[in-house]
Amino acid sequence: MKEKIIEVSIDLFGQNGFIETSIQDIVEALGVTKGTFYYYFKSKEELLMEIHLRYIEDLLLSQEEITNKTMTSEQKLFDMVYMIMKHIEGHGQSARVFFREMQHLNEEHLKNIFNKRDLFRENMKQLLYQGIKDGEFREDLNVDVVTLAILGAVNWSYHWFDPKGELNEKEVTAIYIDLILNGLKK
Repeated sequence: MKEKIIEVSIDLFGQNGFIETSIQDIVEALGVTKGTFYYYFKSKEELLMEIHLRYIEDLLLSQEEITNKTMTSEQKLFDMVYMIMKHIEGHGQSARVFFREMQHLNEEHLKNIFNKRDLFRENMKQLLYQGIKDGEFREDLNVDVVTLAILGAVNWSYHWFDPKGELNEKEVTAIYIDLILNGLKK
């Protein structure tokens, strides 16, 4: 039942927003009582935190798997961007809830999520540094800005990416990587 509560809540938060979705809306969608909800979660915010933790921890686990592979930094970067795009494709509402509803977490919960988000960013930075060290990427890169640019572009995809659209997540990833590695110059 806990999984069903989370699943339904992600859909409702994604469609209507966290504030606009009540616990009553959640239990009505499930056909259960509020007591069932409170058996698993103390509050709607605790539920939101669970959704956030699952999202970021899943990304961190996937990122670690990519980091531990034996391949070039360029391939790892492709795989990381693809992993984020694939995650957005497969967990679109979770991504929407993660980015849009984070503001509704209390300070302690936000700190926990920010620490995990910062770890994800730091891991990507280290990948870029490794690529520079190995001679794959330019030595004059501002790794902080490049990391934020990559994550900003890819993370924003949840707003516009349509997995049933003209391009799939692998094709969008290839465009991102080409832009990141080759820029716009002829």
